[in-house]
Amino acid sequence: MDVIENFDLTYSNSYRVGAICRKAYFPNTIDDVVRICEYKNEQLIFLGGGYNVILSKPYYEESFVLLKKNFSRYSFENDLIKAQAGVELKELSEQALQHALTGLEMFYDIPSSLGGAIVMNAGASGEEIKDVLVNVTYLNKSTLKVHTIDRSEMNFEYRNSIFQENSGELIILEAQLKLAPGNKASIKEKMTQIYDARQAKQPKEYPNAGSVFKRPKGKFVGPMIEELGLKGFTIGGAKISEKHAGFIVNTGNATGNDILSIIEYVKNKVKAEFSVDLEVEQRVI
Repeated sequence: MDVIENFDLTYSNSYRVGAICRKAYFPNTIDDVVRICEYKNEQLIFLGGGYNVILSKPYYEESFVLLKKNFSRYSFENDLIKAQAGVELKELSEQALQHALTGLEMFYDIPSSLGGAIVMNAGASGEEIKDVLVNVTYLNKSTLKVHTIDRSEMNFEYRNSIFQENSGELIILEAQLKLAPGNKASIKEKMTQIYDARQAKQPKEYPNAGSVFKRPKGKFVGPMIEELGLKGFTIGGAKISEKHAGFIVNTGNATGNDILSIIEYVKNKVKAEFSVDLEVEQRVI
């Protein structure tokens, strides 16, 4: 297990916001994670791919536990996948294609680690990660006990789960997914269509963390923001995307405060014009 002092988090968050943490741990096994959590005098922040987070401070006294490439082993057995939390959905979906298994195509171009996707029940176009989930193994940080629970016990809702409700306490370690046999050509075609559609609609040319707000019932966030004339609205180095108003992008030197200031401004404007309370989908650290 690697441990790095004064670690630069810029490339550990998809907004590419610059920040330093006092110490960063890179565990490889479940035992490593348990051992880190035994250090009771140390405040810990767990981070996967960093795709759905906003780093709000330039320096963190807390230590970060990074579950990334170092924690991304997986295996296939027939139509089942067992994978550590740090593996990226893109890699899993590509491997599922090689095994002619269907069920992960929708996640091919969703930037997320497996653990992060489960925490927020990631999804698109009516498909969610819970649909292919069998069970999850997690660590209760307070008791240092490792548990495995079935999908039915995870309280899944739209962009929510038991892990979201207990953020920082229940740490996803690995999961088992069940896919279905499929036709390689059909799976590949669906993945290509999904990729092309997202490339056309989303601001992939700038660092971002995906959709900023949860979709309110009966409304679409992007069109509301666009109707307010806020496409291109900028604070510091952060800007509301001109390609898709539901995204905030880093044009080069955005801080976490720049992003949060835009979010607060948009929430106030949408509330005043549409009487809608927007809820942030991204995790503020």
